[in-house]
Amino acid sequence: MIWEAGTIQRLIIDREVSPYGYFLTNGEQDVLLHYTELTGKVEPGDYVEVFLYYDTEDRIAATMKRPLLTLGEIAKLTVADIHPKYGCFLEMGIGRQLLLPKGELPEFEPLHPKVGDEVYVRMEQDRYGRLIALPAREDDLVPYMFAAPESWNNTWRDAVVYRALKMGTFVVVDGAPVGEGVIGFIHESLRPRLLRLGESVRVRITHVREDGRVNVTMAERKEVGMDQDAERLFTFLKERPNGTMPYSDETPADIVKQRFGISKSAFKRAIGRLLKAGLIRQNGNWTELTEAAAAMDTAQLHKALSAAQAEAREAHKARSRGNDNAR
Repeated sequence: MIWEAGTIQRLIIDREVSPYGYFLTNGEQDVLLHYTELTGKVEPGDYVEVFLYYDTEDRIAATMKRPLLTLGEIAKLTVADIHPKYGCFLEMGIGRQLLLPKGELPEFEPLHPKVGDEVYVRMEQDRYGRLIALPAREDDLVPYMFAAPESWNNTWRDAVVYRALKMGTFVVVDGAPVGEGVIGFIHESLRPRLLRLGESVRVRITHVREDGRVNVTMAERKEVGMDQDAERLFTFLKERPNGTMPYSDETPADIVKQRFGISKSAFKRAIGRLLKAGLIRQNGNWTELTEAAAAMDTAQLHKALSAAQAEAREAHKARSRGNDNAR
């Protein structure tokens, strides 16, 4: 029998060899269980369950410590270290790290994980039999996932990126305490920036699909988002000389995205919110605070926005009543 790294074996302790540890056997081959790899008291003749791995000198070795995954299994592992040439080293639960090779990472470097990120991986062997991690594929994850309930719609949840692309991001939405999670997708227009493999994000469920998967966004609902974006523009203007800025609803989308980190449509909604509240005015491509707004603090801003919103709702109700009467 040839030892296979990454597997759990039940072996008998054959003999103790000081100062190293114990040799275990299957009747045909021996493998060293070092003293540092013990989790309890043992003696020759005992049967023990051990995990097999390659040590730093590429020799097969055994440990009584239990890894977070074994050969062919899936787990979410934390990035412990990054080597610019070799890739990411992941904590696997036995005091040793598992390599996620650089060649298995996204081609675009900004999508690479950072230390502390958590990556869904599958344990495999390289061509030399050494243990490595490969990014988990959708087919790997499906058996561990469950169908999202309709009650998840419009709720906020934690998620982890398992596939990072420029055109969008695939995530595992945390499903605790029901199960591991639900597969979700964030369209590129619904995230503020590119997201890394293994990055933890907060997402809002926008649609529960028939197959139980979900579409998600990192953006607030429009009404909430408008207030946040309006406050961002208000703060920006307050910090500018004379409360003015060379941006308006005619500013190109790429400049808006680069300067404020929001879409052109979100920018226009925020501008509209401030205009309706009488807090800004526009002159060509310039936007400036009104005299009243320049004297406001954030609390007064919120009050003014709420008042303008309430007034708009009442006006809408009045128009609706007028239309009903006309019919």
